[in-house]
Amino acid sequence: MSAGKENWGSRIGLILAMAGNAVGLGNFLRFPAQAIQNGGGAFIIPYLVCFLLMGIPLLYIEWSMGRFGGKFGQHSTPFILDAMGNKQTVWKYFGVFGIFTNIAVAAYYCYLESWTLSWAYHSILGDFNGMDQPGVQAFFNNYIGLGSAEPIIFWIFCLLLNTYILSRGLSGGVEIAAKVGMPLLILFGVFLAYKGYTTTAGVAGAINDGTVGLNFLWTPDLNSIWSPKVWLAAAGQIFFTLSVGMGTIHCYASYMKENEDVALNSMSAGWMNEFVEVVLGGAIVIPIAVGYLGIDRVKEMGSFAMGFITLPYLFSQWGDFLSRLSGFMWFILLFFAGITSSLAMGTPMMGFLKDNFKWGHNKSAWAFGACVLILGIPTVMSQNAFNEYDYWAGTVSLVVFALAEVVLFAWIFGMTKGWEEITRGADITVPTIFKPIIQYITPAFLLAVFIGSIPDIIKNISSETDVWGWIARATLILLFVIIALLVKQADNQLKTIK
Repeated sequence: MSAGKENWGSRIGLILAMAGNAVGLGNFLRFPAQAIQNGGGAFIIPYLVCFLLMGIPLLYIEWSMGRFGGKFGQHSTPFILDAMGNKQTVWKYFGVFGIFTNIAVAAYYCYLESWTLSWAYHSILGDFNGMDQPGVQAFFNNYIGLGSAEPIIFWIFCLLLNTYILSRGLSGGVEIAAKVGMPLLILFGVFLAYKGYTTTAGVAGAINDGTVGLNFLWTPDLNSIWSPKVWLAAAGQIFFTLSVGMGTIHCYASYMKENEDVALNSMSAGWMNEFVEVVLGGAIVIPIAVGYLGIDRVKEMGSFAMGFITLPYLFSQWGDFLSRLSGFMWFILLFFAGITSSLAMGTPMMGFLKDNFKWGHNKSAWAFGACVLILGIPTVMSQNAFNEYDYWAGTVSLVVFALAEVVLFAWIFGMTKGWEEITRGADITVPTIFKPIIQYITPAFLLAVFIGSIPDIIKNISSETDVWGWIARATLILLFVIIALLVKQADNQLKTIK
C-alpha cells in the first residue's frame, strides 16, 4: 500500500494509537519519580499549568500540521514543515529533528522496553520471591552489566516484534496493537492501583497506609511551587508524557482525511494519557513505594530503581501467588506502554522513505529496524551511551523542535490560517483563549525552558564520558547529518520532477 493511500481503519483506532504513542514508560517510571523528587503536590500544580499552556497547544499544533501535510501526500516532518513554511528552506531542516529524534530515542527505548519482558518472565516464574532488596539490586546490576546473554536475547526479540508489527501497516499492525494494548494496560493499572490504595500499615511488611503516598501527591506545598527547578521539571515531563516535539504526532495525523476532526481527537488522546499518567501512574508506584519504604527513602531513588528494583521486592511481600501475578501484570503493563510508543517512533522514518524514495512498506519497516539495531549497540554496551542518547535526543532535541514548530505555526504560517486548521471539521468548540496562548504564551514558555537549560547543556558538552559515550555522541551527529543529506536529496528530486 502506498503512503498516499494508507489511512486509519477507525477513529477509535487512531485515538488509541495516538494515546499509545504518548503513554509510555515515562508515565509509570518517570512521572512518579519526578513527583516524589519535586515535592509531590508541589509538582502537580506546575505540571497541570504546563499541560494547559504548553501541552494542549502543542497537541493542537502537531495534529493540525500533520493533517495539513497529509493533504500534499507528505507524512514526515521535513516536508510537512516545508509545506507550512512558504517553501523557506530552513524549515525542512528543522523538520529533520522529527525523524532524527525518533530513530535515536528508539535506539535506547527498545532496549529499555525489553527489560520489561524479562522482568515479567522472571516475575511469573517467582524468581524474585525470597529476594531482599539488595538481592533485587544485584539482579538488576548483573542484568544491565550483561552478566549473561539474556539481555541481548530479549532486546533482539523486542526489536523484531516492533519491526514485524510496523511492517503490517497502520490498520493491520499499529492500530490492532493499540486496540489490544491500551485496554489491557488500563485494566492491569486499575488492579495495581487498587492494591496500592488498600495497602495497610503493619500488614505484609508495610510501614504506611497506601493513602499516605496519595496524600503526599495531592497535597500541595504552596511554598515549593515557586521553585524554578519544580517548574522546569514539570515542563520537561510534559514533553515525555505527551510525546510532543518528536514528529510522531505529525506522522500519525498525516494519514487522517482532509476534514477529519483534530480538535476532539487530540484532546481525547491527550486526556487519556493524563489519566493514565496522573491517576494510574501516580496511584500505583507512589502509594506502594511510600507504603513499604516511606517518603524519605523513596525520594532517594530514581525512576528505574522504583520500577525495576523496588517494586519486585515489594510485590514479594504479598505471598507467592499474588506476588507472581502482580509482578507479571506490572511489567506487562510497562511493556504495553512501551511498545505502543516505540511503534510510533518508526512511522516518521517509514513515511519519509515511502514518500520520497518510493520504498515499500515492508522494506521501510525493516530498514528502521536495522537502524535501531545498529544504533542501539552502544546503549546496550554502556550506560553512559544510554544517557547520552536520552539527553540529546530525548530531551534537548524535543525542546528545540517544539520551539521551531510553534514559531512556524503561529508566526510564519500565520495564526489566522493556523486557527482555521485547528477548528476545521472540529466536533467540539475550541476555546478561543488558546489562540493568544499558542501565539504568545507557548513560544515564550518554550523559550524560557530552553534558556533555562543552557547551563545544563554546556555542562553536558564539557562532561567526561567513556569510549562508548563518545561513540554515542559521534553517532548522533552522524545520524542527523545523514538524515539532512537524505532530505536534501529528496528535495532535489522533487525540484527535478517539477
